[in-house]
Amino acid sequence: MQQVFQFPLTYPEWWLDSYYVFTWLLGMVFLAVGWGIFFRYGKFSYGIDLGCLWKSTVLLLLTTLALGAPNYYNTRFVAEHGQEGDVITLDESSLSYNYRKGTDKTFGIKDIVRIYREPVTFNPPPRFFVVAETGGIRDSVFVTKNLPDYEKMLSRLSDLSNVSFER
Repeated sequence: MQQVFQFPLTYPEWWLDSYYVFTWLLGMVFLAVGWGIFFRYGKFSYGIDLGCLWKSTVLLLLTTLALGAPNYYNTRFVAEHGQEGDVITLDESSLSYNYRKGTDKTFGIKDIVRIYREPVTFNPPPRFFVVAETGGIRDSVFVTKNLPDYEKMLSRLSDLSNVSFER
């Protein structure tokens, strides 16, 4: 019996495909504002004075914000929403993972060698890896807690492959 599991889409597809462009553009707007403040109110002399010090500090803070905030958001966003729209099909002989963008991976049930939770979660939610070995080549896919019925899917996969699910 074939079972289909799908990650829900909580954001529109256009946002999932291009969120990083918008976040980096916003970061560059922050950077432009910082440079605008610096050039509008900056004193350009070769000596060091306190008037230039606070403006340089503002420029440094806005540069840190312009580069750090998009990087933080993009890393967090892809960890939480990177699998949205992906479809997992599980049947008696294979596991097929179809990515939202159209590519897919298929593993034979007999090729699965390990099902485990990542030991350390760097970005939530935690990942559960399914590792398969085909012809001496190891490959894997992962699911997260964002997948509805992920425990049911992993338990069923564990039953079919006779590989214990390491939680």
